[in-house]
Amino acid sequence: MKDFIEQIKKKVTATQKIIVFPEAEDLRVLQAAAQIEKEGFARVILLGNYAVIQKMLVSHNIILKHSQFIDPSKTDKTKQYAELFLQLRSKKRHFGKKSGKHYLAKSKKLSFSDALALVQQPMYFAVMMLYTGEVAGVVAGSVKPKSVTLKSVFEIIATKERFHRVSGLFLMMLEDKLLFFADCAVQINPSSKELAEIAIDSAETAQMFGVKPKIAFLSFSTKGSNKDESLDRIRNAVVLAKKLAKKKGRNIIIDGEMQVDAALEKRVAKRKCADSPIQGDATVLIFPDLNSANIAYKLVERLAKANAIGPILQGLSKPVNDLSRGCSVSDIVAVAAITCYEAIVNDDKKK
Repeated sequence: MKDFIEQIKKKVTATQKIIVFPEAEDLRVLQAAAQIEKEGFARVILLGNYAVIQKMLVSHNIILKHSQFIDPSKTDKTKQYAELFLQLRSKKRHFGKKSGKHYLAKSKKLSFSDALALVQQPMYFAVMMLYTGEVAGVVAGSVKPKSVTLKSVFEIIATKERFHRVSGLFLMMLEDKLLFFADCAVQINPSSKELAEIAIDSAETAQMFGVKPKIAFLSFSTKGSNKDESLDRIRNAVVLAKKLAKKKGRNIIIDGEMQVDAALEKRVAKRKCADSPIQGDATVLIFPDLNSANIAYKLVERLAKANAIGPILQGLSKPVNDLSRGCSVSDIVAVAAITCYEAIVNDDKKK
């Protein structure tokens, strides 16, 4: 699996997609930009205070020959973006959060000065660059929490379908296999319908990377081995996911509820769910809530020494990808490559 990201880089090099980093005052981002320049698979735009960035480059002996620097607070482009943002704001709803769920609430009126102040923030500026097509993708999250990334994205970039939920998926690269974990980043306590949508989006992501999706809805129960009201949401999600896959004309293997050992170990599956189409060979793991998903991916990353890439934000019409604040330089480079690849796939869909 070590070659997986290298293969992605090779696939995207010819297109030279432009990726914008709104957190360029983070040393890891500058080091990642240098690595991307060295490998040559994408072009980079860095947003932030140029004096601060320049000082960091000198003090850490980082040489960037081809990356472009933009200070959102010192460019006339913000006026253009502010006017466009006001137009978008009048048509869209703004990002909100209530009872652990993200939603789009009724828009509040903004003045031009308010809009100007917003687009001068690097994250908003980056997403406006994506909206206007000046860049192919945005990579952020090494400094700011997820809520900051999502707020600007939800206010500017549309979901791929109306009322579609955005979710976060991690590519878990183990020594001998590649697994997809969702939702590890966005939806805190998803409903059955939302779990089903997350599963189908995750299947599409797996297929995009050449992996046959075998979706296991995870639980502490396997195929009715336990009884609890909390299991109804997962069982209903399995039914809804199968219906949604059929409606979309997708032939996807989906099963659950299922304990993780049955999903990943053939010997255990034979004992616990011999009739299941998944016999320890699940490739996509759908967790019942954000608590379990986030804990699981970090445990696997730390204890199994897996390389966790993401979270990849699913359900958006254009590629914006988040980073864990604990990410490494190589993580940032990998997410940038994946973002380029998503942009290429999106371009192909439009043809």
